[in-house]
Amino acid sequence: MLRAGVLAMAMLPLLVAAYAMAARFTTEREAQAHCPKDVVVWVNLPTGVYHFKGQRWYGNTKSGAYECRKEADQEGSRPTHNGQ
Repeated sequence: MLRAGVLAMAMLPLLVAAYAMAARFTTEREAQAHCPKDVVVWVNLPTGVYHFKGQRWYGNTKSGAYECRKEADQEGSRPTHNGQ
């Protein structure tokens, strides 16, 4: 049990670094300027689920940000399963 806790603590900086890799933006335009050849998605930050333009929750969750899809994928976010 102690060994698992030590391993988890050793991995924490790596997880934080991966999570911090994605640039987050308050506007779609800022995100598109950051990644002109990528798709901009809206990431619901508490859940890590992202939505595409035209979907119900794109830009419409309480706590979220616009990100480049590749960066969102790298940080561990995933697309919505139900297409909303």
